Amino acid sequence: MLLSGASATPLRFSGFVGEKPIRMGMKISIRSSSAKFELRRYWRSLIKEINEKLEEAIPVKYPAGIYEAMRYSVLAKGAKRAPPVMCVAACELFGGDRVAAFPTACALEMVHAASLIHDDLPCMDDDPVRRGKPSNHTVFGADMAILAGDALFPLGFQHIVSLTPPHLVPRSTILRLISEIARTVGSTGMAAGQYVDLEGGPFPLSFTQEKKFGAMAECSAVCGGLLGGATDDELHSLRLYGRAVGMLYHVVDDIRDDNNNNNKKNSFAGVFGTERAMEMADELSVKAKKELQVFDKYGEASVAPLYSFVDYAAHQDFLLHV
Repeated sequence: MLLSGASATPLRFSGFVGEKPIRMGMKISIRSSSAKFELRRYWRSLIKEINEKLEEAIPVKYPAGIYEAMRYSVLAKGAKRAPPVMCVAACELFGGDRVAAFPTACALEMVHAASLIHDDLPCMDDDPVRRGKPSNHTVFGADMAILAGDALFPLGFQHIVSLTPPHLVPRSTILRLISEIARTVGSTGMAAGQYVDLEGGPFPLSFTQEKKFGAMAECSAVCGGLLGGATDDELHSLRLYGRAVGMLYHVVDDIRDDNNNNNKKNSFAGVFGTERAMEMADELSVKAKKELQVFDKYGEASVAPLYSFVDYAAHQDFLLHV
């Protein structure tokens, strides 16, 4: 069972030694991998379906308060739905049916929302705003926010087990999906990244960011591959691809924050400077696309969504209003 995870095969930046910035003269120079493919249209069509299924997945029950807090974050307008969209795209790469992928895709969004709720807490990153709106704890209080996050994690697992079509996905695959998500959010994944972010210590910044921001995209790509029937070697390539895309998006976000004078102490741009952060972004984009080359055999139309994810992470140049 492929459960090696991010800690087993860390991403390496060329010229990245001892966490000191090394100038390489590179710039972000990513070009579209498929001029015919429109990621925005593909993404928006999936968001509409995913939003409908998430609405159905979290109805208000008794006691209403906790469900309202859960829905506030999961159904928030402006959510990009990147984890579920990447999961579906990876599934369809191998000829999988998106109907089989939707339960896991929705579960990934629940887990993602839960992690953001907890990250925003005053005892964690202390962010009062999320996507331009008050964070969950700002609206409902820290105690209810903790409960909402706690409830969303197991709801995601339940959603996979209860709603994944058994005639499309074997039980052994469902077990692997649950194991992959559990590893991602646990002490070897996102929780480890948050711990290091809080405590500091002798950990490189790349370790923290890989765990906090690369792990979710990695998990999304791997889960989609599992649902589509990918081989272990193909899953390994998807793992490295997803991790690189997740980190790329965050590095570019750091650069934008730095350019807007919104400096963060634990950011690539803040630690190494904008120029070196741009070099890292270029390296990550090259890394992500290199990992996809093994899938070119499935045809341009099948792999184009995953290639385009890299371009979107690098440029973040369209808005998703559904």
